[in-house]
Amino acid sequence: MHVIPCIDIRAGQCVRLLQGQAEQQTVYGDDPLSMAQRWAAAGAPMLHVVDLDGAFAGQMGNFAVIRAIAHSLAIPVQLGGGLRDLETIAQVLDAGIHRVVLGTSALEQWDMLVTATERFPGQICVAIDSRDGQVATRGWQTVSQVDTLGFAQRVATVNVAAIIYTDIARDGMLQGPNIPAIASLARLIDVPIIASGGVSRLEDLQQLAALEPLGVCGVLVGKALYEGRFAYQQACAA
Repeated sequence: MHVIPCIDIRAGQCVRLLQGQAEQQTVYGDDPLSMAQRWAAAGAPMLHVVDLDGAFAGQMGNFAVIRAIAHSLAIPVQLGGGLRDLETIAQVLDAGIHRVVLGTSALEQWDMLVTATERFPGQICVAIDSRDGQVATRGWQTVSQVDTLGFAQRVATVNVAAIIYTDIARDGMLQGPNIPAIASLARLIDVPIIASGGVSRLEDLQQLAALEPLGVCGVLVGKALYEGRFAYQQACAA
């Protein structure tokens, strides 16, 4: 199971939000490129980058720095945030992004998701961001009436590379991931799952690693790394 560092970019800065709330922001640096190089040098197998401006506005806001990150690293970069049409997806993949993460568009534009998986095989992931058992969209500002597990089952019918599951209530809170929910999802579908949200201790990573036989292939870690709860090499060892 891979430990994947996160870089959330807003107005050109590396930030983390509490539960996705735009007004609850902590800035961890003003140079996303050097931060990306730091995690690559530490041995990360992949980076997860989010264009938060894109997630909130529906169109990319940090493309130049994201392209620079993709061009400067030898490891793959996974990108989400504001990717809501096929042209934008093609643009970022042509710019060197390894694969893209669709959230809002996956829920609201199902036919586009299906077309994207056919046109870009192995390069489309779906983010399922859950608040109280329902799927949230538009930078987590809108909560739909769509059941999280039901939507995951539908996503599993198309050829996505992975599902990135986030329990929004845990994200940025350093209170541990929602292990029961992740395990339930992994048992329900036959799609690789990347867990996200709440990792604060090495024990959290050990609990997630125990779910690897169910199909949990990775975990996104952000705030715990930035705040020094553990070193990246410790996370990999756990």
